[in-house]
Amino acid sequence: MSSRRSRSNQSGVSRISEDQIADLVSKLQQLIPEIRNSRPSDKVPASKVLQETCNYIRNLHREIDDLSDRLSELLESSDSAQAAIIRTLLM
Repeated sequence: MSSRRSRSNQSGVSRISEDQIADLVSKLQQLIPEIRNSRPSDKVPASKVLQETCNYIRNLHREIDDLSDRLSELLESSDSAQAAIIRTLLM
C-alpha cells in the first residue's frame, strides 16, 4: 500500500473504490452525446470520458452565454408589452 493511501486511511478519509469510479465513468459516458452511442463492446478510456465531459460542459456554458445574449438583445429590441410577456414566461 502506498504511503499516501495509508495516511488517508489513518486519518479517517473514506476512499472511493475502483469499481465505484468505473461505475461513475460509465454513467458520465451515458450523458455525453459524443460518446454515448459507443458500442458496449467498445471500451472508452476513462480519460477520454473525462475529457469529453469537460468539453461538453464548456460547450454548454458557451450555449448558455449565447442564449443569454440573444435574450438580452430580444428584450432590448422588443416593445415593453412584448418584453413583459417574455419576462413573465421566464419566471
